[in-house]
Amino acid sequence: MDKQREIGDAIACIPDGASIMVGGFGSPGTPFSLLDELMRQGQSRLTLIKNDANEVGLGISKLIENGQVSKLITTHIGLNKRVIELMNTGQLEVRFHPQGILAEKIRVAGAGSYGFLSDIGIDTEITDPAEIIDWEGKKLKIEAAIAADFALISAERADVYGNLCYSATAMNFSPLMAMAAEQVIVETANVMRAGDIIPEQVHTPSAFVTAVVHVAKLSADYQVMEGRCEH
Repeated sequence: MDKQREIGDAIACIPDGASIMVGGFGSPGTPFSLLDELMRQGQSRLTLIKNDANEVGLGISKLIENGQVSKLITTHIGLNKRVIELMNTGQLEVRFHPQGILAEKIRVAGAGSYGFLSDIGIDTEITDPAEIIDWEGKKLKIEAAIAADFALISAERADVYGNLCYSATAMNFSPLMAMAAEQVIVETANVMRAGDIIPEQVHTPSAFVTAVVHVAKLSADYQVMEGRCEH
């Protein structure tokens, strides 16, 4: 089944109050075009799950600055002073997890499990004493799985059926998020014909993908980031 969609129609399926996983590792792999359309449409009270908060004026930061996000689940926000300010003033709820723990929480959700046990961060402020159990003589923390209503993902290539290939650090979270969300919306600059991506190259199979949106080669945001890297 052909899964190509117009960007407005794809994002219009997201309601107020939705939980949304956002792919990317910093800027690489961040679906800037989908996020811009989400900001344009104005859905509110969103919960975002992303490795980082991007930088001020970029990516998910635009949604947060626009007041559309009530909660952020992430690993760090150190590159975004505006998000730090909103957290410190109580205008944005932020829940931190170590990077590997966040990835595993998403992975086990996609595998159909409810969580796992870990001793990482067990004696730090990120651990609620109520989450700690004794198991085979060890003190361990119950790490609950994290799923979401939607995932917004950027792929290097996709075919019309939704088979995906990622590039570089987009591989860190995007394949996991595609499995852990009820609906998966993908942006890509390269839409291939059916059969043009050989099975061995597929990182996310089409069974996990709801919609594929064809976008320009580089969004304005990504061009800004490339310009910064060049200086």
